[in-house]
Amino acid sequence: MPLDLVFCGTPSFAVPTLETLVASGHRVHLVITQPDRPKGRGLELVASPVKQSALKLSLPITQPEKIKTNEEFRAQLAHIKPDAIIVVGYGRIIPQWMLELPPLGNINLHASLLPKFRGAAPIQWAIANGDSVTGNTTMRIDAGLDTGDILLQQELPIAPDDTSEILAPKLAAAGTVLMIETLRGLQAGTIRPRPQDPAQATLAPILKKEDGQLDFSRTATEIYNRLRAFQPWPGAHTRFRGKALQILKARPTTNLHQSELKPSKIKVVADRLLVACGQDTCLEILELQLEGKKRTPAKDFIHGYNPKPSEKLGL
Repeated sequence: MPLDLVFCGTPSFAVPTLETLVASGHRVHLVITQPDRPKGRGLELVASPVKQSALKLSLPITQPEKIKTNEEFRAQLAHIKPDAIIVVGYGRIIPQWMLELPPLGNINLHASLLPKFRGAAPIQWAIANGDSVTGNTTMRIDAGLDTGDILLQQELPIAPDDTSEILAPKLAAAGTVLMIETLRGLQAGTIRPRPQDPAQATLAPILKKEDGQLDFSRTATEIYNRLRAFQPWPGAHTRFRGKALQILKARPTTNLHQSELKPSKIKVVADRLLVACGQDTCLEILELQLEGKKRTPAKDFIHGYNPKPSEKLGL
């Protein structure tokens, strides 16, 4: 049976869920998304991916700067009388009055197997952590940070070469199925919400630029995982000859003896650019970009800059 819904979301991750809710026959009376933000060199205002999708679907849209004490916005939602409010990456804390409004609650799609990776960047931190499995959780939002009762969960594998840009769309697509199943189960009364175990909780905080700073005392695998995780931002960056250096592609390698090299030291073997990492491991850099230059394969970088055996990254 179709439900009367309000949808809150902002990023591209939320778009498949919005589109699937509409396609499945649910009545989305209002889409709430973040205000248009200036982007690019010209700082032109750009609509969020969710707004762009809602416009194509001819859905009503509102973009309040504030929601907690916005009486006009509160009256608008009260007038709709939604059965549920669906929240996917909205980017704002949902106030208590909004939590109490719909009978089925505020239902959130979160891209991790809660209580693992609570926070703003669960996809990135799952990859950075070296996990081989992640998933989605639907939960009923409460006043905490991703602490609400779990409704349904689904697992998805993380492939060894998955980046956050590759994994996010997979999770977003799978999450649409989970959200439809959740709403169906709540209507039928077949879902038994279960509280999260706080002892098992881990955090996935919003990414900062310094998270992309490479620490070569880590193992090559750890560095590789962080490089995969932090795409496109904050990336994986270090320094070479006093200039910023972005590592765009790399892979751990185990076929060279690195015990004579200290972490961050460069070694060139034929046309391969290697850097020593922690615990006698080695990272092969495949593609990189020096400050003010174009991205380039390691082979061209070697020929252009002729790195010396004594040189290291991070200086």
